[in-house]
Amino acid sequence: MKKKIEVADLPSFDAAPYLDTDEAVAAYLTDVIDANDASLLAAALGDIARARGMTEIARSAGITREALYKALRPDSAPRFETVRRVCSALGVRLVVQAAHS
Repeated sequence: MKKKIEVADLPSFDAAPYLDTDEAVAAYLTDVIDANDASLLAAALGDIARARGMTEIARSAGITREALYKALRPDSAPRFETVRRVCSALGVRLVVQAAHS
């Protein structure tokens, strides 16, 4: 008989190793923004910052490394100014486009 695999026994997925190109980062953020979830956006920005180097991103964003970790934890809802500064440090920008009906 096959052993059942429990979800809790599966390893956690880490997106950071896959965010190695600007195109991958843009596609990831686009999908996350489409989900319309602020805490998911914070977590995704955290994934990208870890992929690029949290210390360097914090320095470029003008905030402490600890504050960056706190702002981008999965259950957070960062201020727009923080999101903007982190996006700038990551070399990406959020773009608004008309929604199609």
